[in-house]
Amino acid sequence: MSGPALSRPRRGWIAAAGTAAVLALVVGCTSNTPEEEEAPQAAPAAATGNDESGEKVVIGFSAPAADHGWMGSITKSAVAEAGKYDDVELVQAEATNDVNLQISQVEQFINDGVDAIVLLPFDGAALTEVAIEAMQAGIVVVNVDREFEDPDAARTTVLGDNYGMGVSAGAYICGEVGGNPDAKVAEIAGIDSLPLTQDRSQGFEDALAACGLSVSNRVAADFTVQGGESAAANLLQAAPELDAIWNHDDDQGVGVLAAIENAGRDEFIMVGGAGSKNVMEAIQADDSVLKATVVYPSTQAADGIKLARLLVQGKSMSDLVEVEVPRTVQLYAPVVTKENVDQYLPTAFES
Repeated sequence: MSGPALSRPRRGWIAAAGTAAVLALVVGCTSNTPEEEEAPQAAPAAATGNDESGEKVVIGFSAPAADHGWMGSITKSAVAEAGKYDDVELVQAEATNDVNLQISQVEQFINDGVDAIVLLPFDGAALTEVAIEAMQAGIVVVNVDREFEDPDAARTTVLGDNYGMGVSAGAYICGEVGGNPDAKVAEIAGIDSLPLTQDRSQGFEDALAACGLSVSNRVAADFTVQGGESAAANLLQAAPELDAIWNHDDDQGVGVLAAIENAGRDEFIMVGGAGSKNVMEAIQADDSVLKATVVYPSTQAADGIKLARLLVQGKSMSDLVEVEVPRTVQLYAPVVTKENVDQYLPTAFES
């Protein structure tokens, strides 16, 4: 982004000392003389009107390239959310998988004096230093999905629940086939070197163990359709009989389903991961092995936009008693089945 520097509103949120007034203690009267009892003081009203127009907030937004349905939805949702507010100006950097380019984008945001930066880093470790620079410059940084190495690099972090995804998938499979102690359960993971994949697999293993099951066959793909098809073909060849499969990612699941169809297999149930629209529609139709998917919300950056606006305007989350926006917001990983799919379809992403 280029152009003249943007004006920056005051950063009242930095001054922690201002919270002292909120924490003042009310001391009761202890006289022995009976006095007319005063009516109890009403608790302060919950914050309201957070969506009412306030001071202008300029938010810089940067995310990786939309080469994946989930990532595309991340950016689309963030832009749509910003568009709901007449007091938000969104400065959107070009989506990129180039770490150095993303660093330079954040540096430009700093130079232009934006009020907040909502950042889904391609590499959280690599973007940590420049995020700290932004925070030190008095800019609110909201970290999305891929965590920085230093918690001080962001005021607030919005996360999905990768371990919880595995737990939810495993618990569902336990409920479906756990009555068979010899049930054969397979796992099609994403990229094994990523901590998020490791967390998903650990949660899955732990949940299965609770009902006496374990993963009998496991392969890793790469979050792509082609990778999912290749990995699933290898899995199905190695495992002539299965009772359940958990596939970590619904985008790669397009390829997984193609491999299943090509192999003519339907003796098992399949659980997806992330919550794509096409998978939810397949669950709704109930005409394939797909019986459920575990949501990994693609609304995280949209939540980041809302939280950045609240932070700059000195507001809190109206449904919490806490007078400040939390440091970390972790989203839930629910299981979507035919019974509740209508509830989740509106926020599903296109694979």
